[in-house]
Amino acid sequence: MSKRRLPPSASVAEQGEGARLVAPAASRNLGPLCDLLAHVAPAGGRALELASGTGQHVAAFAERLPDFDWQPTEIDPGRRASIDAYAGNLPNVAPAIALDATEPEWGARHGGQDLIVLINLLHLVSLAETETLITETARALAPGGRFVLYGPFMRGGELTSEGDARFHATLTAQDPEIGYKDDFDTIDLMQAAGLDMVEIVEMPANNLALIAEKPAT
Repeated sequence: MSKRRLPPSASVAEQGEGARLVAPAASRNLGPLCDLLAHVAPAGGRALELASGTGQHVAAFAERLPDFDWQPTEIDPGRRASIDAYAGNLPNVAPAIALDATEPEWGARHGGQDLIVLINLLHLVSLAETETLITETARALAPGGRFVLYGPFMRGGELTSEGDARFHATLTAQDPEIGYKDDFDTIDLMQAAGLDMVEIVEMPANNLALIAEKPAT
């Protein structure tokens, strides 16, 4: 994932106060995502956020869902510093660690998770990397644990808005292996990894949230 060449519009963050970075997209979707997690997350336990970005999300999640102990992850050291700046005073957020969720074998090292959250990443990685990410996520979940996957998707193989079509074209022009994933294909990958689909939620700005659960038995 770290070797991908992405267009400037793919992961925009501006310098904020101190080490904090500010991603406009994160600022916009914080409220809907917090509401989503409050609706679909288990009662509490261990929570892992993959590709935590600036840290705006995990800080808000930790305040909204205080019964979870949150572990943010991020491959970029500058963004790990931003995460810690946002969440450093929150008692239920651990310091950010380096983890590339598209690499194999991480699931066994981070097992026993009751909740795993991934926001706005699949369109920035290849299909093979997506499969690895989902497989390792399933391994990392505890029985009964839930995976919340959010972002833009093709719907039945089709791009359903002009904005999505433009963004997808920009991504694939930069790297033909990346771009929007199909919702049905992603659900198939989740089920192939042994997860049960719980809910599919339409989100603002034509995004989807796919919620899956690891069977308890």
